[in-house]
Amino acid sequence: MDVANERIRVRLVMEEDRRGEVYPPDVLAAIDRIADSTLPPLTAEQLAQDPRALEDVDVLLTGWGAPVLDAALLARAPRLRALLHAAGSVKHIVTDESWDRGIVVVSAAAANAEPVAEMTAAQIILSARGVPASRRAYRARRDLDARDAAYGASGRTVGLLALGEIGRRVAARLRGTALTLLAHDPYADPAQAAGLGLELMGLEELFERSDVVSLHAPLLPATTGMIGRELIERMPHGATLINTARGGLVDEDGLVTALRGRPDLTALLDVTVQEPPAPDSPLWDLPNVELTPHVAGSMGGDRAAMGWLVADELERLAQGVPLQHDVPRARIDLLA
Repeated sequence: MDVANERIRVRLVMEEDRRGEVYPPDVLAAIDRIADSTLPPLTAEQLAQDPRALEDVDVLLTGWGAPVLDAALLARAPRLRALLHAAGSVKHIVTDESWDRGIVVVSAAAANAEPVAEMTAAQIILSARGVPASRRAYRARRDLDARDAAYGASGRTVGLLALGEIGRRVAARLRGTALTLLAHDPYADPAQAAGLGLELMGLEELFERSDVVSLHAPLLPATTGMIGRELIERMPHGATLINTARGGLVDEDGLVTALRGRPDLTALLDVTVQEPPAPDSPLWDLPNVELTPHVAGSMGGDRAAMGWLVADELERLAQGVPLQHDVPRARIDLLA
């Protein structure tokens, strides 16, 4: 199409329950100033039932519950040239067929990263001060002497596993505190890590030295179950493991065994392999495990930031200027 003479036509396809939070009225109004919208918005299921729904659509706007860009969808969308996804990972949406056709892919992972980094940094600081352990001690002893389970953050050591979008944001939030910051990421730029105040090292050393370890790696075949009993048992007395990334990074059987043998350790898990864990999972009952229901990411009003990122990228696309959040094929697996 001739972008200079014709407005882009878009269609929004995502689950209905969270659509209004990701794309509130002001975001939709901004999109309407840039492009023409084909209405109504659809779910992936509704899209599958309407073979003509995308026949005049240039850009697909999505979020959670997005359709897969497989050969069947692409055959019904002859003008489609971009997918703007108001959520994080797009690994489950794009296909070889969409890459081969040259469909531009944008992810709002950067907008979703901010609330994750915010919650993770807060958990790290609380853990470095021994708050989870003192909470358990207070409940068990019901005496202010439980304060002896807590300590100041000064001189405590934090290890970050992976320095992707979220890992870097967490490091930036912690830089300048009294914490010592370590990281493991075989792909990290040493100069960038040093600029964030991080000392790079091997995985085993990271666990041996860190009072708090926070996981930020993508879930890949090579990273699935990478955090197991042996690594966890290397952690110092009173240490805490935090996972706000992907549950599959942790070998949960190994974690349970380690935590049963080391009641001084704590695991703060916002994600698990199965969500929620099975009703009979020991994760529910171990006193040194705290579970949260995958709330580190964008929730409620935070979700509009992802819609705004999509609207901003749509404007860049319409103007023919470089995008800021496009996902190259070679980096697709690095989006957790």
